[in-house]
Amino acid sequence: MMLQITPMHRIFIAIDAIDFRAGIDGLAALCRQKIRADPTSGHVFVFRNRRNTAVKILLYDSQGYWLCHKRLSSGAFKHWPSSEQVSIEFSVAKLQVLLFNGDPLQVNCELPFKPIN
Repeated sequence: MMLQITPMHRIFIAIDAIDFRAGIDGLAALCRQKIRADPTSGHVFVFRNRRNTAVKILLYDSQGYWLCHKRLSSGAFKHWPSSEQVSIEFSVAKLQVLLFNGDPLQVNCELPFKPIN
């Protein structure tokens, strides 16, 4: 199976850096304790290391956890969001821009389709 993130996913970007020795269980605990979200919810959780050179993405797909790790070959993520909050919610488009080391706050795209109730 291929990991696919769609506009239906809620994406949470952790603002503060984490200790990258944390594995799945450590990141799931951070989701519960800091972000106050259920790591088995199917939401996407994105974390960065202290030097801003790498990210980890945690996602649960109903069978188990996915843990993705990206380390830049040079430089650092220049546009990691800042906030007074522990995490902020992103769209898929903004996540893609962030992962390609662009400025996600400059992304201006339409909101994903949501059916009328």
